[in-house]
Amino acid sequence: MTNYLINIIGPTAIGKTALAIEVAKRFKTEIISADSRQFFKEMKIGTAVPEIDELEAAPHHFIQHISIHENYSVGDFEREAIQLLEELYDEHSMAVMVGGSGLYVKAITEGLDEFPEVDPKIRENLNKHLQEDGIDWLQKQLFILDPEYYKVADVQNPHRLIRALEICISTNRPFSSFLDQKKPERNFKSISIGLTADREIIYDRINKRVDIMMDNGLLEEAQALYPHRDLNALNTVGYKELFEYLDGNLSLENAIAEIKKNTRRFAKRQLTWFRKDTQTKWFEYDEKPEKIFDYIETRLNS
Repeated sequence: MTNYLINIIGPTAIGKTALAIEVAKRFKTEIISADSRQFFKEMKIGTAVPEIDELEAAPHHFIQHISIHENYSVGDFEREAIQLLEELYDEHSMAVMVGGSGLYVKAITEGLDEFPEVDPKIRENLNKHLQEDGIDWLQKQLFILDPEYYKVADVQNPHRLIRALEICISTNRPFSSFLDQKKPERNFKSISIGLTADREIIYDRINKRVDIMMDNGLLEEAQALYPHRDLNALNTVGYKELFEYLDGNLSLENAIAEIKKNTRRFAKRQLTWFRKDTQTKWFEYDEKPEKIFDYIETRLNS
């Protein structure tokens, strides 16, 4: 029997969680979250963790399962998620994966590229530059050393920038030259479903979601996390802008505006990443679930 992974992707605030639950209920299976922001126990409001009734509607995995104080890489996620899928496939022929973190999605569907070991001193030096010179310095260095990867990288994520730069520096080769190597075989077939909308609709949904987060206590959540603001997990849209407000560098109104702006930019980068996969079947965000079920059934039977 062939195993399937229904992979639901798209920009933030587009409705992926709701669709994933409908698909999981329809096919009586479970959900793996590939949203790296939702992994952390301490970050609930700012990462749009599913509500309790949503979590109860279908079994979810990799939601708030680690602490911001733990080191957890995309490699850790790949290993644990693949192991979980093997267990799920003992009872189900299908599983659902949902999330907007493109690299984490790719780690499961295709496998990660292998990279050489890096001298820890290189990473320490890059982290020092981040602290002293800011993320702009890292972005400029990546543009110089690997302009190809710069075009597709999440250049607002310092962890990703440092990872790419340490490979460039230690090997004298572009980070992108290590990508797209031969990947491990997977014991499932992926069916990729994308949700999209006109840019104005996406941006409006993002703006409304940020307002709801603020009403639900995002500022209070950021205040509680403020003592740990230097942790990599918290260098995240929604928190870093409020930390600037708490530092006295922004008014609350401007911090909220920055959250909306940076989330819109993030959504644009998500779409750029996901649209590279020509196998994805795209649907409008308000498409009736039945039409998506029909597409899945067609793929299962083909």
